[in-house]
Amino acid sequence: MKKSIKFGGYFEQLRQGQGLTLRMFCKKAACDPANISRMERGLISPPKGREILEKYAEALNLIEGSDEWYQFFDLAAADQGIVPQDIMADAELVKVLPAFFRTLRGQKPTDEEMTKLAEKIRKGMK
Repeated sequence: MKKSIKFGGYFEQLRQGQGLTLRMFCKKAACDPANISRMERGLISPPKGREILEKYAEALNLIEGSDEWYQFFDLAAADQGIVPQDIMADAELVKVLPAFFRTLRGQKPTDEEMTKLAEKIRKGMK
């Protein structure tokens, strides 16, 4: 079984992939090495503030809108037990989230919910 990656592990992979030591990253991002080390080891949660996460993403040279960018923010939200802010800002998408969550649990959404979800997916693929 494939182990799912948490935010801290992903963060560490990105940092090391950039050839940045912990101290180099912290100097670049103007942050505390002890906190970043604890976060990478999963001892503390990722920051809740979007501004701080964006500062970290910039220091990791993540390109806004790239797969790595979304993975970074999605894992941070998941580790905090929340739905990512960009998803919550989309009123149409929020309407279909209950059907999506039920589907993930193996429960059958209503036909109307499935139709709305399929429409939203199709619109997003264009």
